[in-house]
Amino acid sequence: MYYLLLAFCYSFSILPFPVLYFISDILYVLVYHVFGYRKKVVLANLRQAFPEKTDQEIRLLAKKYYRNLTDMMVETIKLLTMSKKQLQKRFICDLTVLHELYAKGKSCQLHLGHNFNWEWANLFCMQGVNFPFLVVYMPLSSKPADRMFRHFREKFGSTLIPANDMANSMKPWMEKQYLIALVADQNPGNPRSCLWFPFLNKMTPFYKGPEMAAKRNNIPVVFVDIRKVKRGYYKAQLTLRFEEPQNEPPGKITEAFVQYLEKNIHEQPEVWVWSHRRWKHEYPG
Repeated sequence: MYYLLLAFCYSFSILPFPVLYFISDILYVLVYHVFGYRKKVVLANLRQAFPEKTDQEIRLLAKKYYRNLTDMMVETIKLLTMSKKQLQKRFICDLTVLHELYAKGKSCQLHLGHNFNWEWANLFCMQGVNFPFLVVYMPLSSKPADRMFRHFREKFGSTLIPANDMANSMKPWMEKQYLIALVADQNPGNPRSCLWFPFLNKMTPFYKGPEMAAKRNNIPVVFVDIRKVKRGYYKAQLTLRFEEPQNEPPGKITEAFVQYLEKNIHEQPEVWVWSHRRWKHEYPG
């Protein structure tokens, strides 16, 4: 099954970008207008986040989101045959802060949200730094699909760290210099052991693991903001927020990331993943 899926994706991936975006347009019609994939969830999340917007504005924003979602689908598959030169043309980011941390002999944590296109961001960053590049990911329930996404993400040499076995997977790296990417807006499985902050007009749980790891090992924390410039082109900005995290009070790093992410979402809301049930847990008070 895996090899059939791989062969299909490769044959799809060799198509030129104009053809891929034509397919994305068709997928948008199917996903939004025909099947209505998680449309109720998306609309409810948008109304929660932007109560000041009219229903017409919310639906327009939802349509923009679904167009970006289907673009993300075809762009991810394109990674199978996309060259480094193509990626560097379509994704721009100044990596100076990472080079400086590497020169100081420090490791680094990248904290980012589910902003399109994080798959391109991971591969761009990995090929531009001297660090061994680790990416924390949640294994998929489907073994063929999980193997396929591992193939995408390891194409240029990154190392995948499963989120459900992170403690053991990180042991070989504890005495080494590394760069690790953490999508820090995941919805926690156990909200009672998390940190809660106001986020898009509602108390929201966030994993405290990224902050705890940074403080425990005194690993500098860099925030990542990804923006869509136009179709097929992205720009990311790296901001060093905490070079000595062990000096910060509990919750400060997570709170700063929450505020940073919320600001970025307000400035370009259509590139954040709204189809996740981000508020399925109620604040325990």
